[in-house]
Amino acid sequence: MIKKSVLTVDEVKRKLERYCVYQDRCHKEVEEKLRGYHLIPEARAFILLHLLEHNFLNEERFAKSFARGKFRIKNWGKVRITRELKYRDISAYNIKHALLEIDEEEYIAKLNNLAEKKCDSVNETDVFKKRKKVFDYLNYRGYEISLINEVLNITINKKESN
Repeated sequence: MIKKSVLTVDEVKRKLERYCVYQDRCHKEVEEKLRGYHLIPEARAFILLHLLEHNFLNEERFAKSFARGKFRIKNWGKVRITRELKYRDISAYNIKHALLEIDEEEYIAKLNNLAEKKCDSVNETDVFKKRKKVFDYLNYRGYEISLINEVLNITINKKESN
């Protein structure tokens, strides 16, 4: 039988400080991590309060860095970013401010670029099937349906005329 070591509140507090410093975290992630230490509710509340007071835990900062990172690195659209932030119990106020981190021109340029790349990679002779595959791909990435349709009208028509 493996015996688990018992940690003091200060040890858990230092572990969670390192956990939050390594990468921005949301409250939900930190609370899940805290549950794993099997602390009494007062100790959990004390540690959370400490993390908030010393700015280890900041929902607005987390939401903004999450939105920037997922857009720039994973090419996610605003719909998917919003859905993922809601899943992490981020407030509507913080989601709204996080989405302002995404430059509108860069957003449209990335959508156009993704649509062109996907159009080139889809081996489909039927224009409707090709459009559907590209649409599904961009929709899965989390871009707005109205924007996808605008971009596809331009991209598919440009490809057909060549």
